[in-house]
Amino acid sequence: MSEHITQGGGDRLLVLAVDTSTAALAAALVRGHEVLREVQSLAERNHSVHTVSTVQAMLAECGIKPDELDGIAIGRGPGSYTGMRIAVSLGKTLAWVWNKPLVGVSSLEALGYGAWQNANSAGSPADGANVADVFDAADAFDVADVFEIDDASDTAQGASSARHLPDGYPAVPEAGQGPVWLVPIMDARRGQVYTASFAARTEASAEAGALGDGTWKRLSKDGIRLMREWVDELAAAIEAAGECLRPSAVWIAGELELHESEADRLQALCPGIQVRKLPIWLEGRAVAALGAARLAAGESDDVHAFAPNYTQLTEAEVKLQERTAAAKQAAAEGAVQGDAN
Repeated sequence: MSEHITQGGGDRLLVLAVDTSTAALAAALVRGHEVLREVQSLAERNHSVHTVSTVQAMLAECGIKPDELDGIAIGRGPGSYTGMRIAVSLGKTLAWVWNKPLVGVSSLEALGYGAWQNANSAGSPADGANVADVFDAADAFDVADVFEIDDASDTAQGASSARHLPDGYPAVPEAGQGPVWLVPIMDARRGQVYTASFAARTEASAEAGALGDGTWKRLSKDGIRLMREWVDELAAAIEAAGECLRPSAVWIAGELELHESEADRLQALCPGIQVRKLPIWLEGRAVAALGAARLAAGESDDVHAFAPNYTQLTEAEVKLQERTAAAKQAAAEGAVQGDAN
């Protein structure tokens, strides 16, 4: 369920954030809106080797002691099965040893929110604006009318520093324009992606209505989908969206290399909507921002029960279930044959 978050409620929280769900080891040490230290290392096969030393180095370089932290934010996935477990295990261990609150955030949400943070800190019309308040669906619109959704996520006060972004990076909407829909994607092989969708609006465009003043809102839950079917679903959702929710642009952000043609197809299906492709990696500062919002709301996760969001069974688990089912079937057939004899 989404929560109302008071703007500025996490302005001075000191948060350690780590995510290992993608090929990029993303970690950050953030106090309020100030990024003290951030690491982004593309070394998927070495996450287990470098994560602990990366955290130790960040704290040492900033002169921060563990007891000064207000909390630990961990990306729970979905994403790489092996990768996710590294950050989750580290977060649980540190939270227990240091006696600090642990908050999990969606890695997909962090990927999408990072793209939004970047646009808000790049000299756009909403330069410096923060995505702060989160509303229940009843406050503005019925999300279920557009997407099938079980619940909303815990999200979002933004902490961002000035960024240098590539030329052509999209600007946030001007006043009077519709919200931007953020669609983060991570490759899940065989034409599939881990994905979700969010709507965002800034203070500069808040007068247009539906999302309220400076808001970020989940539209659909995290899941694994065939990219082709997901594009069709997005196109249908855009067509069904009411005037206040209809996007002025759709930003598809993340691992685009194998899915650019489908992103282009969304543009063809929605000629009146600007579809932008943003090949970016997940950033630790986005995990910290989402985690700070939960901490500011007084939330935390149970350290012992905290687990990755796998979204589907691992290949090993699928094979184990298949073998178990086959063994049960063979045993049942053997029993029937024995009775017949």
